[in-house]
Amino acid sequence: MLELRQYCLDKKGAAEDFPFGEDIHVMKVGGKMFALLATGESGLQISLKCEPDLAETLRFQYHAIKPGYHLNKRHWNTVEVDGTVPEQELLSQIDLSYHLVFKGLPKAKQQLSTRKKGQALQS
Repeated sequence: MLELRQYCLDKKGAAEDFPFGEDIHVMKVGGKMFALLATGESGLQISLKCEPDLAETLRFQYHAIKPGYHLNKRHWNTVEVDGTVPEQELLSQIDLSYHLVFKGLPKAKQQLSTRKKGQALQS
């Protein structure tokens, strides 16, 4: 989990929150969730936002990818991190989720999320 958590946190403007308890790591950009990491009965799971058509394709392609658990099943997938989804595919899905959430942010929040700490906003 630590590697996936760090990969998410390395995204520009990413922050970690625990609104559902200390054992559920919610990764956000601009205050919006792009990943949710949790360890459940079946092991480590990560929920990620996805384009609807691709979400269905991935579910068909990988047994470990299911409709988002307690999320909008059209736009979210939950991946059981059991080694059956190649690491590069999983990282690509994290990248896509971050991108989808980031591009949906208002321009002002996008600017806040991409600037370095202490850097002033450009007018």
